[in-house]
Amino acid sequence: MSLSLSTLGHTWLIDLDGTVFRHNSHLDGADVLLPGVREFWAALPPGDTVIVMSARQQQYREPTLAALDAHGLRYDHALFDLPHGERILLNDTKPRGLQTAIAVNLARDAGLAGLAPFTTID
Repeated sequence: MSLSLSTLGHTWLIDLDGTVFRHNSHLDGADVLLPGVREFWAALPPGDTVIVMSARQQQYREPTLAALDAHGLRYDHALFDLPHGERILLNDTKPRGLQTAIAVNLARDAGLAGLAPFTTID
């Protein structure tokens, strides 16, 4: 699957458990990186903003950020202690019709293999 995105800068809101790391692997002692994550991250444009988010408690913040760093996964902001339910993004549509909110739901622990960050549209 490839996302069709504009050439504008983007904000990536990326959940950690079940998307980047195997769900709850931090409770087994170490975060396990899922397939395709490193490749996906490498394709993110350097000027884009990456916000990682998790329902993990604050006590796991530092080890989680250390795991991201150890895997070479950059982030600009990290949110912890989020509710376990849906993540809802509200955004406006640009005057020329560009849809500015996109959501991709992935199977838990499937990783990001096969998800290309984007193809550009004008």
